[in-house]
Amino acid sequence: MAAIPERCAHRPRAGGLVVPYVTLIHNGHAAFGTLDADKTRRAFTQRLCQICEQPLNERCFLIVRPADVTEGCSPEPALHPECLPYTAAHCPMLNGTARHYRASPVLAHHPAGRPCTDPACPCPARTPDGGHTARSGRPADRYEAWMIHTSTYQLVHRPDRPDMPSGIRLDVPILRRRVLRTAHLTPDQQRLMDLLTTLTGS
Repeated sequence: MAAIPERCAHRPRAGGLVVPYVTLIHNGHAAFGTLDADKTRRAFTQRLCQICEQPLNERCFLIVRPADVTEGCSPEPALHPECLPYTAAHCPMLNGTARHYRASPVLAHHPAGRPCTDPACPCPARTPDGGHTARSGRPADRYEAWMIHTSTYQLVHRPDRPDMPSGIRLDVPILRRRVLRTAHLTPDQQRLMDLLTTLTGS
């Protein structure tokens, strides 16, 4: 397994694993796989690594699925090149140990699957968002890591919320691509991936 990067030495641990900066902390517990909306927005706008919270350097990696190519943006904050191997080795969705996305939580539970009956709790709405609903229970996607130069880092914003980034633009020069896990692509998904590869020259 990949060693903990020096950049992450200051990060809290849960079960021996580094707790990424953007991970939701609910009632003192790290809800791995669930993003904290405020921290995610801060990571996007201040160009911070989603794992170690430190500013991005000259180059960074974006996590990309075929669906993200369709949308034209990566919905997660970027990572340092040093933080990617650790993340790829320990995240079940990226290392291939998780074969399906988690099923949608019941409304009486927190998105991380823990009971949350406190109406004043600042945790996310109990109704899963559209992206989670679309993926719920489905086979895991193909995941790739795309390296870009931070000079081409551009945010995409939601049409209904100009103050809310929806991701990092993908139609920029790709310096390097790394497959993190494979999955069967539909012909349309493969065509889109091939087209973007041609357009970006990667």
